[in-house]
Amino acid sequence: MKHSIAKLGLVAGLFAASSLAFAAAETYEIDNKHSFANFAIRHVVSKTSGTFSDITGKLVIDKDNLAKSSVDAKINVLSVNTSNEKRDEHIKKEEYLNAGKFGEMRFVSTKVEPTSATQGNVTGKLTINGVTKEVTFPFAILGFGNDPWGNVRTGIEAKTIIKASDYGYTWGKPGSPVGDDIEVTLLIEGIKK
Repeated sequence: MKHSIAKLGLVAGLFAASSLAFAAAETYEIDNKHSFANFAIRHVVSKTSGTFSDITGKLVIDKDNLAKSSVDAKINVLSVNTSNEKRDEHIKKEEYLNAGKFGEMRFVSTKVEPTSATQGNVTGKLTINGVTKEVTFPFAILGFGNDPWGNVRTGIEAKTIIKASDYGYTWGKPGSPVGDDIEVTLLIEGIKK
């Protein structure tokens, strides 16, 4: 009888431990009013920068084990803003972003490799212009906190460099006034669900 009670206690303890581990993973909905996919690209001898301001999706963050975290995010290509309306309309056209045909970019993580409690590298499938490539973003969790409206928020920053030519764009050829390398900085704010 004592053996059965001990075994039952062990099972209950394991169940409680697994529940705590499960509870450690928190889901955050990306706040598209406070999230930005910023970019910079060579233009002749300088750089032009801009942002995509319509980002949706979710982050799953396990604070106890970042390796169990994940991200699934979508970017509306039509939300591009380079602070010049005429240029924005031009780069949405087929010869540049081809936003009429491919109006969405998407990143789905496949692996998170922490380097500290708040930093690491997230690898996943990035789809742009109908082409999917594996990309790694070094990232930092900027913090967690309560907002004035009773929500819990997190902030993430991630940076990488991608090549336009990897995604089927041809405007970054040698001698072109527009570069092939695109510097990407993601500033993502999430609201805990």
